[in-house]
Amino acid sequence: MIAKLAGVVEQIEPDAAVIDVGGVGYLAFCSTRTIGRLPPPGSPARLLIETHVREDHIHLYGFIDAAERDWFRRLTTVQGVGARLALSLLSAVPPEKLGLAILAQDKPALAQAEGVGPRLAARIVNELRDKIGSLAPSASSPSMALPNATANGQGATADAIAALENLGVGRSEALGAIAAAARRLGNEAAADVLIKAGLEELAR
Repeated sequence: MIAKLAGVVEQIEPDAAVIDVGGVGYLAFCSTRTIGRLPPPGSPARLLIETHVREDHIHLYGFIDAAERDWFRRLTTVQGVGARLALSLLSAVPPEKLGLAILAQDKPALAQAEGVGPRLAARIVNELRDKIGSLAPSASSPSMALPNATANGQGATADAIAALENLGVGRSEALGAIAAAARRLGNEAAADVLIKAGLEELAR
């Protein structure tokens, strides 16, 4: 299975890119987000890859970063969401805002994606909301606690930071978002409340 391509951009299409790796051109279907971040043809590039093997074809799906790839994997666990629809969703709602949209049950935001109607948007929210809410680990590391957090609040802030990182948010961005959320809500706020508030901070 192909997990990564590192080579030269041969061709860029609206929904795919060809990466030349040692003289072999690999066609990878991509979101518009990934397409927009690729360098021009002739430049070196790297894509993370999900390989889908079927009886009649082998398709490669390319991602500019791990956050997008991980959301692709989550989205395709939802009944009725195939690879192409997952890319459509990632084109309409970037990874850093998908968590907020799902936790906030913002079905119209998801329905912006081509091929996603209100019923499918509701199914995505229902099937992924609990999975996202359970991303925070049960154990906390004191080194992850925010300054001035109380003993009771350390675990919640650490879990909230870890949850945002699991959603694909960079560590520094996660720290900043949870710090802002904790200042606004107080250090006694529960982890799930901090996660939602942190996502709102990132979406601003």
